[in-house]
Amino acid sequence: MSISNPRREFLQQSLAAATVWSLLPESLQAEKHQNVSLKLSNFTVDITPPKGHSLCGGWIKPVIDVTDALEAHGIVLQGAGKPIILLAIDWTALSNGGHLLWRQRLAAAIGTTPERVAIHCVHQHNAPFACLEAQAIVEAQGDLPHIVMEDYFHDCSQRIAEAAKQSLHRAQAVTHIGKGEAKVDKVASNRRIYRDENGVIKAMRGSSCKDPKIRAMTEGTIDPLLKTISFYNQDKRITAIHYYATHPMSYYGDGLVSSDFVGIARKQLQEEQPNCHHIYFTGAAGNVSAGKYNDGSQPVRAVLAERIYKGMHSSLQNTKVSPIKTVSWRNVEILPEVRSTFNKEELNKVISNKAGSVVSRNRPSYMLAWLNRVERKQPIILSALGINDIATLHLPAESFIEYQLRAQTIAPNTFVATAAYGDGGPWYLPVKEEYPAKGYEVSKAFCEPSVDDVMTAGIKKLLES
Repeated sequence: MSISNPRREFLQQSLAAATVWSLLPESLQAEKHQNVSLKLSNFTVDITPPKGHSLCGGWIKPVIDVTDALEAHGIVLQGAGKPIILLAIDWTALSNGGHLLWRQRLAAAIGTTPERVAIHCVHQHNAPFACLEAQAIVEAQGDLPHIVMEDYFHDCSQRIAEAAKQSLHRAQAVTHIGKGEAKVDKVASNRRIYRDENGVIKAMRGSSCKDPKIRAMTEGTIDPLLKTISFYNQDKRITAIHYYATHPMSYYGDGLVSSDFVGIARKQLQEEQPNCHHIYFTGAAGNVSAGKYNDGSQPVRAVLAERIYKGMHSSLQNTKVSPIKTVSWRNVEILPEVRSTFNKEELNKVISNKAGSVVSRNRPSYMLAWLNRVERKQPIILSALGINDIATLHLPAESFIEYQLRAQTIAPNTFVATAAYGDGGPWYLPVKEEYPAKGYEVSKAFCEPSVDDVMTAGIKKLLES
């Protein structure tokens, strides 16, 4: 695919897809296959940004050097209808039309449809934050740093699509599936823990926290379990996909690209087990971080990495294996309400205020991109892959941990592994009870509280059957 005019291509494809998808029913689209001859192939692509590239949306120091590479890790499953792709990328976010464009390119490369491609960011912060719509908005200002370099953006997606295509020639039979889980000790903690007598947030425990009083507070609502789904060719484990819910930052903002502690842990396991492809997805961690156990000092990164590594290793040891009997794929559209406070004219005023800081002008560009996206009725796709009594649940953006825990309650007899940080368009996705509590995440949420009902209804459609 040529990239001679990537912006025109992006606009044409995203608008065309939005037109088609707006005609689709909002009901569940599902299929189930029995006695399948399933095949799996793996692929890995280096997606490390070049020097000078913006990090985390353009409001922290750009790339000056690389501590360790950023990567895209994916699998292609064949044999249960059209092929399915699961992809984890070491980026902060991939949003709106850009997320759709990547799914279109991967789908075209392997002969499937975009809704059968699930792309999720791991959400490290010394990493790119990609939104082509927001990039176009800030570029028009003439004095703001880029959000994402478009040549780099398109090069990454095309190399990933080509890698997925080439992987088909290396596909192996998948005969068995495994499920395992283990508690991760002293990593995840809820960020929204310090409240007044009315439950309103008084202070946030971020990715790191130096306040001993807030760090001493309870972990709060988390999912302590790291889950692993393993794919086997007879008795040979060929792929292991790990899921855990926490913001994956130890420290950032120094311009040194890193996959941070979760990436370091995955890489250590990969080096020790080269015959099994290890992939890591961040769960619904919009309100969860390592803040209770992380003071932001550099030595803590290795400590947190070791704890994640031990969780992965234990989860693999705890794996129970069974022959594959059924495979299903389900997806459902949602289109949450835009925050009622968003106003195009006011957002444009803030963006064009050259006296404002980069963050105060860049962030409204994402708000405007989301508002425009909802106006053109381009939905978010929720999806789930089911194999026997195992389900992977694919959620957008910075979904709160309550959605992950709720999914497990909705399907108590299913081993549910949740990946969030999919389409990053709506930013934070709190549950409705948290809106009156205010706080950072609620203040930066792009949707009305009704998003809770929309998300929950979608999860139920995917999991209840």
